[in-house]
Amino acid sequence: MPALADGSAAHQRTDRPHGTLRRELLATVIHELVHLYDRARLWSPAQQLLQGQCRQRAGSLGLVGLPDDCRGQTRRRFTLSDDPRLLDLAGWPQRVGRRGQREHDNAQVARSPDNYELTSPLEFVAVNLEYFLLDPSYACRRPSLQRYFSEHFGWQPADTAACAPGLPILNAGRDFGRTPLLQLDPARVYEVDYLFAEANEAWVSRWGHSMLRLVICAPGREPGPDCRLDLDQHLVLSFRAFVDDVQLSSWDGLTGVYPSRLFVLPLGQVIDEYTKVELRGLASVPLKLNRDEIRTLVERSAELHWSYDGNYYFLSNNCAVESLKLLRSGTARAELAALDSILPSGLLEVLINRGLADASVLDDPREALRLGYRFDSYRDRYQAMFAVLKERLGLPQDSVEQWLELPAAERRRWIEQADLRASAALLLVEQAALRRQLLLAQDELKNRYLGGRGRDVTLSKADDALQELLANSGYLSRPAELLGGQGYGLPQASEWQRLEHESAQRQLRLNQLSGELEREVRVLLGDERRQELETIETNLTQIGAHLRTLHKAGGGLELP
Repeated sequence: MPALADGSAAHQRTDRPHGTLRRELLATVIHELVHLYDRARLWSPAQQLLQGQCRQRAGSLGLVGLPDDCRGQTRRRFTLSDDPRLLDLAGWPQRVGRRGQREHDNAQVARSPDNYELTSPLEFVAVNLEYFLLDPSYACRRPSLQRYFSEHFGWQPADTAACAPGLPILNAGRDFGRTPLLQLDPARVYEVDYLFAEANEAWVSRWGHSMLRLVICAPGREPGPDCRLDLDQHLVLSFRAFVDDVQLSSWDGLTGVYPSRLFVLPLGQVIDEYTKVELRGLASVPLKLNRDEIRTLVERSAELHWSYDGNYYFLSNNCAVESLKLLRSGTARAELAALDSILPSGLLEVLINRGLADASVLDDPREALRLGYRFDSYRDRYQAMFAVLKERLGLPQDSVEQWLELPAAERRRWIEQADLRASAALLLVEQAALRRQLLLAQDELKNRYLGGRGRDVTLSKADDALQELLANSGYLSRPAELLGGQGYGLPQASEWQRLEHESAQRQLRLNQLSGELEREVRVLLGDERRQELETIETNLTQIGAHLRTLHKAGGGLELP
């Protein structure tokens, strides 16, 4: 009390989140007043009418027959803390297949101002209204909740800070040589697509994979259809299991051992990963969102990128479920409230049938490929190129698979016989041979690693590099690690310098580890596998030189 009386409490620092003694006392008073307000059931007339209608319908029709906007409205007891919209934003989303029942635990555990908020929705509301009223930067750190509270009260504090247009994002791409830290301006996002990777025979990929594609305009370009051509700018939001080992365990995937995290990836890497390596096609279906919905979805994605660390279940909390929860909390579209799907293909079908996604862009396959709405698997492309080789060179093999089974040294003798068109086809097919050998080498090393780990001394150096690489790369999907326990929500300008320094240091180390591991892996390969890889690389060099010679002989343009 003396500190309050003489004014020193306003400057007396504490080790509590609000900083000064005076602000801590104010926060305590606000916290308890919010609990009273929350329990007072101070709903608007429109909310009271909706709840009454929903309770009446539930009594006569049961929960199965309820309209979408009644989900979560039949047993309201609090002004704010059981509002379905608040629960979506706070981190208690709907459980799949449970007709509106909420998750028991809050997985938005990173970058929290006070872990007490995670104990229950009641405490979440009380803690967050402390910061809404006392922290001018709350609007920039938790923009979705700032918007929710401002709309609820029809008011916001006068000293609310002006926020920078860019949202901090860590690009989790494989290129460890580039700077991962980005500033994403929602105004540059023209559209958001549901990006669907088609199924294959692998058990974890049998129903496809759900992702969201941000169609980002190049700097200086006005948002419009031309932004779809700026492929190097586009980013992919992909919920994935974070697997910190070389072997994926089906049991761990079924029981939620792996963390579920939101990876932000460059579109080019995702296209290569699915179409070239896994030989799966991609369909990019635009979602029917307005400008405000796109902006809030991008903001919500950034918030989850910094705060979310859930548990991945292959059957009940997988990529489809996580993507739907993000769409629901990011857009507040009423049509999404009652959607349920655990299958990526099923979610796409439901979005199309509900009029939320425009599948007409895929009607003309040629046009879809040209405009980037579809990315075909390279399997058909390889077979088409092999058909060119068979026609031009008279190859005895009947399929591209048979051709790739040949030793690389045997394929080499055909290089000098190829004309310009055949050489171009040969280059593409030989690149496929390299990817195939790399996958076989990966399997060979994985089996050796799993069988000899801890016993085979030749693996120790590679094992150390691999373990450190896996441990250090975790921050790309959980960027809050870079700032330790300091701050909350989206990082602000005062934290940017540390972010740049920490991310640059981590990325430098990842680059070193990646190079070290690549060198060690080559040494660990069997002689036959290593020789085959080296021969394929020689073939590629020779085909490239042959192509240039033919191009020059045909009078083609030579670049300096």
